[in-house]
Amino acid sequence: MSQSSTHPGSLTCVGIGMTLGSHLSPLARSHIEQADVVFAAMSDGIVEQWIAGMNGDVRSLQPYYAQGKSRLTTYREMVAAMLDEVRAGKQVVGAFYGHPGVFVWPSHEAIAQARKEGYAARMEPGISAEDCLYADLGIDPGRRGCQHYEASQLLFYERRLDPSAYLVLWQVGVAGDASLQRHTTGAKYRQVLVDRLARDYPLDHEVILYRGATLPIEQPQVRRFPLRKLTAHDTTQEHTLFVPPARRLKPDRETRARLSVLDVLEKAGG
Repeated sequence: MSQSSTHPGSLTCVGIGMTLGSHLSPLARSHIEQADVVFAAMSDGIVEQWIAGMNGDVRSLQPYYAQGKSRLTTYREMVAAMLDEVRAGKQVVGAFYGHPGVFVWPSHEAIAQARKEGYAARMEPGISAEDCLYADLGIDPGRRGCQHYEASQLLFYERRLDPSAYLVLWQVGVAGDASLQRHTTGAKYRQVLVDRLARDYPLDHEVILYRGATLPIEQPQVRRFPLRKLTAHDTTQEHTLFVPPARRLKPDRETRARLSVLDVLEKAGG
């Protein structure tokens, strides 16, 4: 959603999708090409070079990351870098992997701050890792319902899981990291995640470790194994754990009975 501006600068955050060159929408490309400056949040130099082919002033946000540095500090510095150019009256684009609003703190924060200061700011959607997961695994979330959690959030807070629905756990490779400084956590942390999931799922229940393709020549990574074996598989921030339903949907007979009464009344004209 855009907002009327009282200053000449502007900010647009766009998503380039997950697979290089395949997912960029015409509208996102237009924003990149017409921007005064583009900030690229890409971990892959090839992707940054590709974006640089669309605009003469593309600046990488990757140098803000550093070993032992809190990711929250890095994100705030990214926001500041983009807003400095907006305040200078430039048409600024922030280009992010996938969807710019999915697991991307800097985009939401930069847009909120820009709007608060009277600048036009908006977000254009992109194809996310979630979209790729549905396509690659052949999943229709409407069939059984779908729960999404960041893996650490599931561990840090009391959340109620529904084993009759699909479960998607994001950033499983850093599950349990409260420091926001590590890029991966080890097998002992994944064991804590296994133990948490074992409250609702059998240990022999098949799960899928998934990572979408980022280059056209790649294939998505799809590893299937029993839940108990999660600790034996190396994971990164880009890996997602998909847990299929472990039980059938249970009919809500009381609510169905109420609806049946309404159906009878409707047919009777009441």
